[in-house]
Amino acid sequence: MNSMRSRVRQAPRQTQLLVFAACLSACSPGLDWREVRPAESGMVLMFPCKPEVHSRPSTPSEPVRMGMAQCKADGITFSLSWAEVRDPALVNPAMRQMRDALRSKLSAGSAAPAASQALLVPGMTPSPEASQVHLGGLAGSGVAEADIAVFTRGVWVYQAVMLAPKRQPAAWDGFINSMRLET
Repeated sequence: MNSMRSRVRQAPRQTQLLVFAACLSACSPGLDWREVRPAESGMVLMFPCKPEVHSRPSTPSEPVRMGMAQCKADGITFSLSWAEVRDPALVNPAMRQMRDALRSKLSAGSAAPAASQALLVPGMTPSPEASQVHLGGLAGSGVAEADIAVFTRGVWVYQAVMLAPKRQPAAWDGFINSMRLET
């Protein structure tokens, strides 16, 4: 009986994910969305391809645990990075540094910095640094468009990135809106 109840409770969630994936795949035939739970990230999200996942444990010389899940589909690169900062006082500066370093690297030579927008990922710790930004018309980086989001949960900081040859708002919305931190 418990097994049947479990299947009934899971059915709406599974149906929602299938409908969501079908809608997203309709946006681009090269994107095959699937639910991913990168090891040690504490995150559940949809990737449009099977990501390679890399992680690095903390060591005495590098006291920060880090990880990254990344894949490329239909000419678009999707990635999620995470790091354990350990000191709560360093969480906001770490998010700012992650966002600004990538923004600086990608927009070298760009005319004006893009405005950040507030971001809410289910399960995240509220933070004034949690934000997303779109960078367009990038010069000299080999990427024309980039979307970047940073957020936190406790002492873990996260950065989601989508790099594309042209603006892909539906793909970015699908990627960022699928994210949730496990409880």
